[in-house]
This record gives sequence, C-alpha cells and structure tokens, in this order.
Amino acid sequence: MNIQVIIPVYKPDVKLIKIIDKLRKQTVKPAGINLVWSKTDHEEDSVMSRIKRECGDIRILEIPVREFDHGGTRRRAVRNTPCDIFVMMTQDAVPKNDMLIENLTAPLISQMRAEEDACENMPWVAPGDGDDPDDVGLGEDKAEENSGRTPNGTVIACVYGRQLPGRDSSPYEKLSRLHNYSELSRTKTAEDIKKLGIKAFFCSDVCCAYRRDIYEECGGFVRSTVFNEDMIMARRFLDKGYAVRYEATAAVIHSHDYSAMEQLRRNFDLGASQAMFPDVFGGISSESEGIKFAVSSIKLLIKKGRPLLVPGFCIQCFFKLVGYRLGKKYASLPNAVIMKLASNKNYWKQMKERY
Repeated sequence: MNIQVIIPVYKPDVKLIKIIDKLRKQTVKPAGINLVWSKTDHEEDSVMSRIKRECGDIRILEIPVREFDHGGTRRRAVRNTPCDIFVMMTQDAVPKNDMLIENLTAPLISQMRAEEDACENMPWVAPGDGDDPDDVGLGEDKAEENSGRTPNGTVIACVYGRQLPGRDSSPYEKLSRLHNYSELSRTKTAEDIKKLGIKAFFCSDVCCAYRRDIYEECGGFVRSTVFNEDMIMARRFLDKGYAVRYEATAAVIHSHDYSAMEQLRRNFDLGASQAMFPDVFGGISSESEGIKFAVSSIKLLIKKGRPLLVPGFCIQCFFKLVGYRLGKKYASLPNAVIMKLASNKNYWKQMKERY
C-alpha cells in the first residue's frame, strides 16, 4: 500500500525538521514525504535550505506564496503525488508517537484489503447463466454483494486524528482541543448530520488520511477556498454515502495561542468560507456548536477552581463570534474592510484581482 504524506509549508521553523524525523521513525513508514513550499520572493528560508541539503529523499514542490490556496494548493499536490492513501498534515503538527501513520491509516487499509480479497474471490457467471446469453462477466448481484461498499455508508473515505495541546499552551487553547478532540474514536455518516449538525462532517487537514480512489470519485479538494477545504471534502464524502472517521489513537501535538484579534481574523475567514459554500454549510448552524463549547468550558473552569479565567475566555469567544458573523457577511463589505479583517490576505488579494 503506497502511503504518501503531503505538507504545505510557509516560513517553517525547526519543528518541520522534527516532524520529518518522526515520520521516518513510524511503525508504518510513508513511501514519501512531499512538501508544498509557498516560497517568498525575497529570501531563501533557512529551514528549507537545510532540508534541501540534508534530506535528499524529500520531494519539494515550490509555488509562489501569492498562489497559495487552502483547496487549490492541496489539490495540486495530490495530483502530483501517485499513491493509494495520502496523509495531509501541517508544518506544526508533530506526531505524538511512532504509531501515528499506522493508527491513522489502519481503518482505510483494512477495508481496502477486504475489497481486494472480495474481488479475487468473486465468482464468474458462465455463458447462458444470466438473462442475456451473450453476457459473459460478473453477476451484478454478486458484484454488489462482494464490493465491500454497503449502502449505509460504512466505507470510510478519510480518517482524521486527534490534536493535543502543547505543554505550554494557554488554558483557552487546551479547552478548545478538549472540546473538538475527545478520547473516543467515532465513525460519522450522513445520518449523523441531523443529530450532530456541523460536527458530523468536522474534519481537519492538520492530520488526515484519505483514500485516493474515493477522493478522486468525489471530485477532490475544491479549487479555491479561504478555509475549510477539509470539511467541504468531508461533506462531499457523506453526501456520496461514505463515512468520515475520527481516530483518537492517531494523535499529533498541535495548538496555537491566538490573541483576541487573531481569533477574530481567523474566524472571519472561517465564516466567509462557509458563506461561499451554502451547499455544504447552508442550514447548519456553527453558532450553536460555539455556544455549546462556551457553556461547557465555563462550567469546566469553575469546576476546576479557575473562575478567574472565565472573563478572558468570554472575551476570546466574543471576538470569535464577531469575526465569524462579519465573515458570513463578507459579500456586503468593502474590500478595504475585508483586508483589515482577513487572516489569509493573499487569498483576498487574488479574489479582488479575479473579479
């Protein structure tokens, strides 16, 4: 089974070298590690220079930084990476242990091998056994029965891993990771949308393994989006009858301590991306999920005897909400305001030039 890792890269620090080292020590080693480097115009990144010098087996695809797009860049990287399974990661997601790739890809590999076995054992229909005496081939009923693809969506298209906060992460970031990434693994299908809402197709390319065949069948990553390319892809999987799995045993250390304004800008892009894809996010409220997170976190802070952290947490939530609501209304905002609010300014510059 050919497994490839793809990592978009922009001004990386030495953590990227640590990630590469840990990937090479996995119990299931990827066949290749591919970096998509958004290169700046004026300088050669020192970390990337070191990787080029010391890691001759690493494939590097260079693109101008102004061309980076959350969906389009990943789509391009996958197109240039022949494989059976590809694992999307980010330059700051460090594998927790040497079993990340094994645990992340195991649900996909087991199903793929079962499908291969079913095909090998599939009986052939002799001439004259079917309705059409000239039809020599597989019996349709048998093909459906042995395909490994059940109508209730049990075939898993992608598996995303658990994100754990760093040792020095803020209490607020630890609360966020606790809320979004539990200790319990779960497989989600389209039937879960009514119950879970947006969480049914929550997924993260910080650490996510994809079946290449199903990815291609469902159209691949969207060509242009400021954010949420992973959730858009996950929703496509569910709509096609496949499943998305959260695998808690596959963990990376990944967290950010954003300021209140950084939270606002990040959530502006998040809200805008949802507004741009009403077929994916329309009729499903993200705010209700945000309220659940806020209430449960405040209760936990009080329970743990840390009530003094509640005001700061509420400020963070307020800025997130403002950014998200402004992002949802991006189409009615002047370009100058968008550029002040946006986190990924290169994307919005491209949008302005395009339209």
